[in-house]
Amino acid sequence: MAKLEENVPITELVRVYVPATVPMLAALQAAGQLGDGPTVAHAVTPALREWYAEGDEEELEYVAFTRAAQAALQLLRHDTAAPRRRVVISADVPAASLIREDVELGSSTVKVPQAVLLKEIASIHVDGTEAMESVEAAAGVVEEALAGDPDAQFTVDGAEDHELEWYAVSELDELI
Repeated sequence: MAKLEENVPITELVRVYVPATVPMLAALQAAGQLGDGPTVAHAVTPALREWYAEGDEEELEYVAFTRAAQAALQLLRHDTAAPRRRVVISADVPAASLIREDVELGSSTVKVPQAVLLKEIASIHVDGTEAMESVEAAAGVVEEALAGDPDAQFTVDGAEDHELEWYAVSELDELI
């Protein structure tokens, strides 16, 4: 454990990627936190490291981020009123608080038992408006893609061809 000063421990933090929607960003701004907890997120887990052993830290983070973006499609499928834009919130939370949700080889799913606070958020990633048509199509078939349908997976891959745009937390007002 790293120490700031002698006998004063620093809590180790881990980066998590939380799938979200634009209305969830508005709720984050209003409440100063994302939900009430627990929150499902994606992170570089031991199971992901073992599955992708040849990947460096940056590649592992990208896999976890991409899985959060796909989970955002699932949220959009169930929230038909939300703008058709995937949202991924990057946050740094205490490592000791994380619960591995799925220990299957390759899993990146974790649970943050408490609400994710605004002060823990490092950045926000949102699809640009040019991705909305692809995201809408992908949200409609994401469950089928996860079940193994190759045509649905092709549609989801089309949305994943769009890189999410990076925003600082200070730009939250502009995103809503």
